[in-house]
Amino acid sequence: MSLGIAFFLQNILLGVGLAMDAFSVSLANGLHEPNMKKHRMCGMAGIFALFQAAMPMIGWICVHTIVNYFQSFETLIPWIALGLLGFIGGKMLYEGIKDKKGCGEEKPCLGLCGLLVQGIATSIDALSVGFTIAEYDFYEAILAVTLIAAVTFVICLLGLLIGKQVGTKIAGKAGILGGAILILIGLEIFITGVF
Repeated sequence: MSLGIAFFLQNILLGVGLAMDAFSVSLANGLHEPNMKKHRMCGMAGIFALFQAAMPMIGWICVHTIVNYFQSFETLIPWIALGLLGFIGGKMLYEGIKDKKGCGEEKPCLGLCGLLVQGIATSIDALSVGFTIAEYDFYEAILAVTLIAAVTFVICLLGLLIGKQVGTKIAGKAGILGGAILILIGLEIFITGVF
């Protein structure tokens, strides 16, 4: 894969789609702690960004250490990407439409352990992204997860700021947007991989 505009655009959009759960939790965290200091906000967004980068990289490593020995599996990657991103995106769409009143999260524990749990919970679906970036070499995969992390960091900071200002009124719409983006990326990977 070449490092063209499509590469950057795809991974930025992938970052946006994956960050929507973290955005919703950031809204709730901002509402819970309206006097949050800037360094705490950056630390909180950094935790979400770290997990959003780590999970796809772990998935990529799994694909290249285990799956690489089964060449026939390579033809299934677009199907797997479509299935996983379609499922995750569909779940996010469903939850976003079902929960129109807000993000529906319990008030989060804002200690380090609570933040780590939130980071894992909001990024576990990103593990499957290792299949979607499987065609990348190591350096492209590092660049892709760095873009995902940067996008997540910015989106979570925005979520915290909005949460501090207006609460969680748009969290349901964020889930709908994130779900739609993940489904579209799954379709794009499937179409380019199969056709």
